Amino acid sequence: MGVQRRDDHWVWVGGPVPPGAGAITLGPVVIVRRGLEESRELMRHEREHVRQWRRLGLVRFLARYVGAYLRHRLRGHSHWGAYRRIPLEVEASWEARRARPISSR
Repeated sequence: MGVQRRDDHWVWVGGPVPPGAGAITLGPVVIVRRGLEESRELMRHEREHVRQWRRLGLVRFLARYVGAYLRHRLRGHSHWGAYRRIPLEVEASWEARRARPISSR
């Protein structure tokens, strides 16, 4: 599939994604692991990161993201524990889940 335009951002399917991650967002480009490009929740999560990059800009986004990660690592959290506590990740996860339809029981 390669690179494709979706609304206001680009999606690169099969590009370099860190181990253990489904996708990574760099500015207006979402790089997603092959086979996960149709995951609505993952793509909503990454789309929120595109919005964050636009709102904060490169320097502020990276300062907040990396700064929060390092603070949590210094407090003794594991990699994944620190990652899950990054406020920008929490916000993106919340937005991705918020858009999910409520199932009836």
